[in-house]
Amino acid sequence: MEIHTYWQTQNPEKPLFEDIAWSKPERRSLAGKLGIIGGNKHGFMAVASSYSEALGAGVGEVKVLLPDALKKTIPKHMTDVVFAESNLSGGLSNQATAEISSLANWSNAVLLIGDSGKNSQTAILYENFIKDYEGQLTVTRDAVDVLRSSSTDLVSRANTLLVMSFAQTQKLFQAIYYPKMLTFSMQLAQAVEALHKFTITYPVTIATFHQDNMIIAHNGQVTTTPWAKPMDIWSGKVASRAAAYWLWNPARPLEATSTSLFAG
Repeated sequence: MEIHTYWQTQNPEKPLFEDIAWSKPERRSLAGKLGIIGGNKHGFMAVASSYSEALGAGVGEVKVLLPDALKKTIPKHMTDVVFAESNLSGGLSNQATAEISSLANWSNAVLLIGDSGKNSQTAILYENFIKDYEGQLTVTRDAVDVLRSSSTDLVSRANTLLVMSFAQTQKLFQAIYYPKMLTFSMQLAQAVEALHKFTITYPVTIATFHQDNMIIAHNGQVTTTPWAKPMDIWSGKVASRAAAYWLWNPARPLEATSTSLFAG
């Protein structure tokens, strides 16, 4: 099989980009600040897991924004938590603009981790946020679905990493009327070529799973890594580690995200 010049394969036991693997800041004071947003009154475990994962990966400081419906249920180990007004569904209301802006101003990067709930107020809050915020933004799990009506804004936005299932990637292509259709039956090489062309067109970075591989694509360049843990995408672990490594390598999202897989 021909491997195109834009496609590199990563051995899961050795990172392609060793300089990134060994350049993690040793001092937490230099390891950046990550803001995590998500949760609703029916679920926040992904938020709690992401908080621990980011700190475990080596992020200097992590702060979480949650709806105030969760005030009595958050675990004790989550000490850096900010609460904002909830909507009737128990997710973040569109009145949380001040809190989300404050978190974004404090942090070097923001992760929309999901457990967002299906509420139009939360969708409006997220949609307005991605239009105003210019920093590093990672979006994963159901937060991708909440933003589906703003898919064009999302993929056109610089400094954006989407960590998605293949089904979500397929729906993203459909939502922006991209002329290439993704199918579950396509070979890995076909999916790689589609994401190569997509990320030439749009500045977004995409991480998705197909044919037992994690595919990372940015600026037309693609890496694939054999991957036996697809549930790590839906748990939020992949996005949390990717956000951490990208935090330390802001100009190299492809390399950082690929290396974070090795570290996981």
